[in-house]
Parts: sequence; structure tokens; C-alpha cells
Amino acid sequence: MMSAKKLVLIGAVIPFLMTGAAVAGEHGSKDEAIAMAKKAVAQIKSDGADKTYAAITAQSPAFHDRDLYVVVYDATGKCLAHGSNAQLVGKDLSGAGYVQDRMRLMKSNASFWQDYVFLNPITKKIEPKSTYCETVNNTAVCVGVYKAPAQ
Repeated sequence: MMSAKKLVLIGAVIPFLMTGAAVAGEHGSKDEAIAMAKKAVAQIKSDGADKTYAAITAQSPAFHDRDLYVVVYDATGKCLAHGSNAQLVGKDLSGAGYVQDRMRLMKSNASFWQDYVFLNPITKKIEPKSTYCETVNNTAVCVGVYKAPAQ
């Protein structure tokens, strides 16, 4: 039989372990970002850009999960689909430094990672982010992960 002290200790530790797991579960991983981007590219190829862009912008669960969401830019920096902020769709975002970098990278890479800082929709804070992009039909289809702050 377990002693009362051990049961109390276990009861005190379990909530902390569960909280850590819940916090870790709020953030997507690099592997999940890659998978979501590849899923978006496959759907663009099978269902067409317009239908897929609409699903992305409508935050379809296939293209929006926790802090992971798909964004699509054309080669000029125009936002074609945005899984977190529909107000950006149709806007020329080429003036933003990270979009300029993305446009440059998409010219010479079939896929790439890009590091920058951006507003995290979960924490509402500006945080370091790494975004995976695949180029298809002169566009960049991207999904980013927010990097955990240094502990």
C-alpha cells in the first residue's frame, strides 16, 4: 500500500506535469508545420487555388491548428490566403521585411525555412518564429512555428 505522504506528493505533482503538457500542446512542431504546408500544396494541386485559398482563409481545421496556420503569398508580396487574419488577404505586404525575404527565397528554393519575429495569435506577443514554405505556381505556401522562449 502507498503511504499517505506519497499520495499527497503524487497529488501535488500531477497538476504541474499536466500543466506542462498542456502548454507544450498549445504549440505546433516543425514536423506539423511541414505536414500542413504539404497538405495545402497537395490540395492546391488537386482542388485548385481559389477553393483551397478560401478554405485556408476560413480557418478550415486542415489549415489551422493551435498556433499553426497556412499563409500564401505571390511573388510580388500580395497575400492570397491567410489562416489567421482574413483582413490581410488581397493586401500587398511587400513592404514588410520578412515578406521581402520570403519573396527572395522563393525565387531560388523549392522549399525553405525562414526565421523572423511575428505576433503569436495565442499569446498576443511578438515572438521568434520559423516558417516553412514550399513554392508552387509562383507562390509561397507557408506554415510557421513559434519558438519557445528561452527558459
